[in-house]
Amino acid sequence: MKNSKINIIAVLVVATLFATSCKKYLDVNTNPNIANNPDLALVLPSAQVAIAHVVGGQFQINGSFWAQYWTQSPLANQYKQYDQNQPSSDNYNTSWRILYASALTDLNYIYNSASAKNNKQYMAVSSLLTAYTYQVITDAWGDAPYKEALKALDVDGGIVSPAYDAQSIIYDEIVTRIDAALALIDESAPIHPGADDLLYGGDMGAWRKFGNTLKLKVALRLSEISPAKAQTIITTMTADSNFAGFIMTASEEAKVAFSTAGGSQNPIYSEIVGVGNTQNIYGSKTCIDSMNSNNDARAFIFYKPTAAGVVGIAQGNYNNASEAAGKSIASHFVGAEAGNTESGAAPVRFLSSYESLFLQAEATARGWLSGTATDRELFEEGIAESFRAYVTDADVEELIRDSLPGELSDFVVNLDYAIYRYIHGDTVTGYLGGDTVANTNLPASNWGMYPSTGTTEEKVRHIITQKWFSMCGNQGFEAWTEWRRTGYPDFLVTSVNSLIGASKPVRFIYPTEEITLNANFPGIKQVTEKMWWDAN
Repeated sequence: MKNSKINIIAVLVVATLFATSCKKYLDVNTNPNIANNPDLALVLPSAQVAIAHVVGGQFQINGSFWAQYWTQSPLANQYKQYDQNQPSSDNYNTSWRILYASALTDLNYIYNSASAKNNKQYMAVSSLLTAYTYQVITDAWGDAPYKEALKALDVDGGIVSPAYDAQSIIYDEIVTRIDAALALIDESAPIHPGADDLLYGGDMGAWRKFGNTLKLKVALRLSEISPAKAQTIITTMTADSNFAGFIMTASEEAKVAFSTAGGSQNPIYSEIVGVGNTQNIYGSKTCIDSMNSNNDARAFIFYKPTAAGVVGIAQGNYNNASEAAGKSIASHFVGAEAGNTESGAAPVRFLSSYESLFLQAEATARGWLSGTATDRELFEEGIAESFRAYVTDADVEELIRDSLPGELSDFVVNLDYAIYRYIHGDTVTGYLGGDTVANTNLPASNWGMYPSTGTTEEKVRHIITQKWFSMCGNQGFEAWTEWRRTGYPDFLVTSVNSLIGASKPVRFIYPTEEITLNANFPGIKQVTEKMWWDAN
């Protein structure tokens, strides 16, 4: 991706944001600086980057704190409210505004303009990204504007205070929207997105797999509230003659690439630069201790090792300044290392290959998905894909050598490299280590082993916990969401400085702008009030 393209896109995002924000909340002036009827090739990347800046920005940070990958540095202050489990409604104004007033507005424009020209492939891409965005919104806040959203202009109804739809209704609408989008896809169509599509370069076959994988994720979100419905969605989808499979490899995953160039950087690192390169994000002891106990080499990738290895801080223990000494910070591979400009190049993943494989493993374990691969094989391949995405020979050596002095560095590199070589490979054999049933002397917390003959719940516990490891700092919001749905991993702790006692946050707070500007705002929700699908 060229830096110039990202810089142009960033300008478009800001321009669209301010233009559509005015339409939504003021609806009084026409901005002469905004182009009328812009080309779809300009608007699509703007929408994709807008989504990436939320999913890979605030949602990544907030989710990674509440999934207990990250915790606030004892030497700084920016994210204390997340460790306190009590953020302000002001925290969410920007994310809500970007998702509605920029991303969804752009996608709506793409769909309507493409529809007028019978350009079905742009319509399909727009619909799939719209479905993805609405799932992100409703998984964050619950009930939200859907049917009356994006109708502030007079020609659309002049609705400046859209009513909220129940989360259950939004989920039904998302499934319908995905189905309609998949029906539009024609891999041989001569007119389709190209380089303007930052996720797939206009590969409509890849978009079909994206839609299938998104639908699988949507279905599994209903596993605890409506398992029969979840099963029906999955079995109906896979029985369709046009079904073409799910995302399986890194080349098929949906992600937006960023670079180290100014204006083109990963959204977390961009925020870090904006606060003077302050290192606010440290590694949480919850995740680090769990990874260390499993000899998981990814700990050396997701976190920056110290002379003592990878060492975490107790969740929320930011009042003890001495805690920072000898502790690991989040690494540049996840975009959160303030002192390393390589953080700017960390991608933002919408749907990863390992996420897809773990979704398939769970659906198979539940008996809702059948195919040539078993749930254990899908589980193990999900782990392997996670390793392939982040763990390479050069990465491991670089991180350790940069962190340790002299002879100690050489010794640890050799030791860890031996462990890494044992772990890493096409089957990740050393880490997986077989089946827990065949190794009854091993504890249930040996997360690389799969309970092939265990109960469905035992299998789900391993699948979701391993998904949690894989998403460390790179899909933090999704990992936290899966914990809310399933209760796994089941070893998250109470933050040292929690303001809600032993309870844990299970939703975002509605933004101040909605509370004050939307006459149909349904009422404030507390962070402890569960989502509709959260029935575990």
